[in-house]
Amino acid sequence: FLKRLSQLEEAEGGFDQFTRSYKTFGVQRQPDNSLLFKEWAPAAEALFLTGDFNEWNKFSHPYTKKEYGKWELILPPKHDKSPAVDHRTKLKVVVHTAEGDRLYRISPWAKYVTREEKSVIYDWVHWDPPEQYTQIHPRPKKPTSLRIYEAHVGIASPEGKVASYDNFTTNVLPRIKELGYNCIQLMAIMEHAYYASFGYQITSFFAASSRYGTPEELKRLIDVAHSMGIMVLLDVVHSHASKNTEDGLNRFDGSDSCFFHSPPRGEHSLWDSRLFNYSSWEVLRFLLSNLRWWMEEYRFDGFRFDGVTSMLYHHHGIGTGFSGDYSEYFGLQVDEDSLVYLMLANHILHFLYPDCITVAEDVSGMPALCRRVEEGGLGFDYRLAMAIPDKWIQILKEFKDEDWDMGNIVFTLTNRRYGEKCIAYAESHDQALVGDKTLAFWLMDKEMYSNMSSLIPMSPVIDRGIQLHKMIRLLTHGLGGEGYLNFIGNEFGHPEWLDFPREGNNQSYHYARRQFNLVDMDHLRYRQLYAFDRDMNWTEDKYGWLAAPPAFVSAKHEGDKVVVFDRANVLFIFNFHPTQSFQGYRVGVEVPGKYPLSKFVFIITDTAPLWGSLFFFLFCFVVAAAAAGLT
Repeated sequence: FLKRLSQLEEAEGGFDQFTRSYKTFGVQRQPDNSLLFKEWAPAAEALFLTGDFNEWNKFSHPYTKKEYGKWELILPPKHDKSPAVDHRTKLKVVVHTAEGDRLYRISPWAKYVTREEKSVIYDWVHWDPPEQYTQIHPRPKKPTSLRIYEAHVGIASPEGKVASYDNFTTNVLPRIKELGYNCIQLMAIMEHAYYASFGYQITSFFAASSRYGTPEELKRLIDVAHSMGIMVLLDVVHSHASKNTEDGLNRFDGSDSCFFHSPPRGEHSLWDSRLFNYSSWEVLRFLLSNLRWWMEEYRFDGFRFDGVTSMLYHHHGIGTGFSGDYSEYFGLQVDEDSLVYLMLANHILHFLYPDCITVAEDVSGMPALCRRVEEGGLGFDYRLAMAIPDKWIQILKEFKDEDWDMGNIVFTLTNRRYGEKCIAYAESHDQALVGDKTLAFWLMDKEMYSNMSSLIPMSPVIDRGIQLHKMIRLLTHGLGGEGYLNFIGNEFGHPEWLDFPREGNNQSYHYARRQFNLVDMDHLRYRQLYAFDRDMNWTEDKYGWLAAPPAFVSAKHEGDKVVVFDRANVLFIFNFHPTQSFQGYRVGVEVPGKYPLSKFVFIITDTAPLWGSLFFFLFCFVVAAAAAGLT
């Protein structure tokens, strides 16, 4: 890592200039309105620019070859001094290979790509609007308690279509603010040719997806979020790239490498995608500048790095289990080039943007992943606690209520490396996808279609499901980490899974939407779940348990199915027993004193019939500690 920093200083004048390469590569308008085109294509024999501006002439505008595999072309302005290429003009790079092939490519640095309705391939469209959106609201400060709303713009509407940036700005942002989330994690923004990939097969790394609208509309979305005090993270995919050649990075210069390792190292066997060569100087330029681009051009506030486990190891986590033994994390199986890239990315981001937030999707538990680079860590602020949602799904699939293991649940929620922050979540987009089921679906299934009306008596299934849905989320929120995440729609127990249009469902959008209209109907119980999620977040905002040290668990009683813990001077008491309630129950507290009823933050006490005439109580108390002198 230190060697790379010194090399950047020596060769590029430091990382600040190096990461601004998006201002010199691709297409750049110069002060005199001439256009500079610059690419890196080391294996190419010749490069030409073609497009609407020259009536698609394949040879009239050749690039000049420079050092280190770079190519440049300057287009002087028109006679009226306007740029030679107009805004929204279609372009292509024509690559001539040593084998005599002629390839039509999109610039890896393209800032906008679109696709015609009946076309499969994306087009490179020159984006240089005469009036650009100017963001006026400052970035919010990094919150002490991070509450993330994981969202996908395209599905953020009840209508069966691809929703827009403007729809999200107008209709979804106010809901997120009302719910008490202070951060949004936007998925599937980096352009991807296949919508059903959920944004994980990136084709154009510098282009915001045009299927939702224009770059200016995305800038407005982020600006309005900032005006509400909400940070916006980008779900960034630097772990792999789409294999597409016509509109992706793959074989850009005709070779099987360029941005990637040559096969087999450069191919991911499970994802059917290409893997970056993080040891390459120009790949580092491309990826680090990509992070800088999203921070500067769109004013994102940080990133959730996808597929970090795949990046860290040569085996990519395929067929590998992690027990926590240090030999699994420190050895020849670790991809040092990738690890150093992540250190560089985090160091640069946090140096340039002190309030930047980075989150790692890592299932392996790599030690020091979330410690500062100066300490020998990788520099992430948080890692996703990926074992927690898997545990909840396993419990609901495999165990009866009376067989829930309180000790195992508490262990899963608290099993994290001391001093490394985690984002806890009961479910994310992974559990919402078709093939799996959300917590609400596991709990209530088909009765959600017929028995969620408050105008009819509550059925045992719905009663149990609603209470456990609340308890699971609150227990995860209070005990599971130093941040909390919810996937769009899950806060109100969305009644259906998520399935993008594809051949297998006849290109249907029926399940590629979020039915917010259900929350707006006063007589449906979805509204109650929505209100609970809102109050849970705002209560945390008041007491700050996510920012507090790990909880002190005073009880995990297997017979009584009771869990008790203290955190941030708040006492949490959960009773998961399916048939038994308790009165005068004695629990340990960290702070002595009286805990009067007036100090209850909120109380959930619900009864539900269970198998005949039995009744059971599912309740949890969140109690503010009221010791002498403590408010």
